[in-house]
Amino acid sequence: MTIQEIRNILKNDDVPASLMEEILSDERKGVKQAVVSYMNRLRRESEERLRVEAMYEKESEFYKKGINLIAGIDEVGRGPLAGPVTVAAVILPAHWFASGLNDSKKVTPRHREELSRKIRDAAVDYSIVSMSPEEIDSLNIYEATMLCMYRAVKELKVKPEAVIVDAMPLHFSIPTISLIHGDAISASVAAASIVAKVYRDSLMDEYDARYPGYGFKQNKGYGTADHISAIHQLGINPIHRKSFEPIKSMILEGTCIEQK
Repeated sequence: MTIQEIRNILKNDDVPASLMEEILSDERKGVKQAVVSYMNRLRRESEERLRVEAMYEKESEFYKKGINLIAGIDEVGRGPLAGPVTVAAVILPAHWFASGLNDSKKVTPRHREELSRKIRDAAVDYSIVSMSPEEIDSLNIYEATMLCMYRAVKELKVKPEAVIVDAMPLHFSIPTISLIHGDAISASVAAASIVAKVYRDSLMDEYDARYPGYGFKQNKGYGTADHISAIHQLGINPIHRKSFEPIKSMILEGTCIEQK
């Protein structure tokens, strides 16, 4: 076999033992390098599987009790000055694996989009709920986020048997766990954080085209220096949260205009 043929064989995860034995006995330098790369890849993949499986610690407590339909819940967009708050609820198959599954903030935008597609395709069920800036201003962001979470669970077509939520103290008639930093330690919550993040980011990209000049595609509505500068120059638009500072004070002081 040529070295390139061997490299192509080693791109597979399962190499027959007899063929692997033949490759290991090959003394060519290029083959030895290919074997080292192959072993390193298998090691990294094994470590990643162990990392993701560790994120099923809380879910596994339910699995052992025969509870398999566990809804992970997370939100994105509590802090921005503009745009909705978005919540996703996701029910994953037990011990489902996807390389890179993690808190959405620790995943690159491109990989988030890929993971979101995989999660939505594989999920037993999922829902996405957004609450508008008007509703946020009416309720306050904490109450709006909590209501959004309850709505997300209600909109699931498959009734969950348990819920794991990131931080918020929700109360259901089924077992419910609230985890601080749940998106980093629970696979179900991490999946929800990714789905919610990708959905909301897409909305903010659309708003960037509708309301140019605020940089929504880049800042996703957060109060960056450029965003606040744009508010001073252009005023606030319909997706800005009027109850959030510094917008609230700017409205009271009459130092910004309001677009319709």
